[in-house]
Amino acid sequence: MTEYAALGFDPAPGDPASVLALAKKLSASATSLGEASRVLKDLVSHSSAWQGEAATAFRASLSQDLPRYLGAAHTSLAEAARRLTGWHDTLVAHRTLAQQYEARAAAAKTEEAVTDARRLARELASEHGTAARRVAQTLNAATDRLAPKEPGLLTSIWNKIVEDPADAMSNASAILGAIGAGVALVCPPAGLAIMLVGSGLSLAALAMHTSDPKFRKSLSDGFTKGQFDADFWKSSVTLLGDTAGAVPGVAAVASGAKAGTAAARAAMAAAPEASALTGLAPGATAFRQTAWSTSDDLRQLESPLTGWAMRSSTPDARERVGVAVAATGAVTAGADYGSDNEVVDHSSTAVDGTRGVLEDAPSAIRKSGHVWSALRP
Repeated sequence: MTEYAALGFDPAPGDPASVLALAKKLSASATSLGEASRVLKDLVSHSSAWQGEAATAFRASLSQDLPRYLGAAHTSLAEAARRLTGWHDTLVAHRTLAQQYEARAAAAKTEEAVTDARRLARELASEHGTAARRVAQTLNAATDRLAPKEPGLLTSIWNKIVEDPADAMSNASAILGAIGAGVALVCPPAGLAIMLVGSGLSLAALAMHTSDPKFRKSLSDGFTKGQFDADFWKSSVTLLGDTAGAVPGVAAVASGAKAGTAAARAAMAAAPEASALTGLAPGATAFRQTAWSTSDDLRQLESPLTGWAMRSSTPDARERVGVAVAATGAVTAGADYGSDNEVVDHSSTAVDGTRGVLEDAPSAIRKSGHVWSALRP
């Protein structure tokens, strides 16, 4: 209480810096959710070239709950950030007044002057408390009105992520792959960066899945005991998806490592008397540039089947269909967090398996061949 020793109490408690920091975090989160919502809407609009029952079902599923939840959460967080920013300004003004009243009480020469300063401080404290309660009420009202009321769903999602982080990484990779493909239509560098993150998650998921005895058993029982049940097919499709998803990231790192090593050796050979760190900077630069260019090259490589099927279409139309195909992975990944339903699970496995055989696997093989031809001595 030494800060307000003359008044005897703090008329305007609170930390403006903490409030402002929280408001900025909420605002950044709202911006990210708004961008994700926009990308999903673009995915729907860009899938117009894909026709048929599957296309109709895809657009219907993608147009319903997920964009609505993202939009509602974006609005809710943006409103909360705006309210907190206003509260920050009010808090700064109140604390400035509190400091003035403290200085006034400390400098007072008479008891009457001290009493008057404390009276003003108590009025400020009353106003401050009323303003704080009003902000809390508006924040609660914004949450009740705008945030998706799905506590059961959110709890279920969290539980599934905690219980099976490998599947969570696979699902996140599929969602990021679809978002990255959509973003790449308007901003290729940003889309490529998102897809590279997704590829890294696929590699991590692949490592975790293959190290899981239960996952390996579901595969081995199929081949050794003939138990080609739902677990076998789901594990097989998951393994295929993880492997195909990891290819671009592994290929980028491999090509970058080769170029970086060559550049580092060349730098050290040019200056044999220099330290061992001489080649570090040129090696790192070559690694970064080569890995990025390789990733961009692989992003533009079409699946052989897609390229053949759409050989008479424009490149732009083929890219949009590629986004729509990638989006099916995001839809089935999202379905994994819905209510437990065998029909939905089996349908998702069938969709992912079909896409894996017709699109992901041929594309991964082609990309691997492209990189291997560049890596060979």
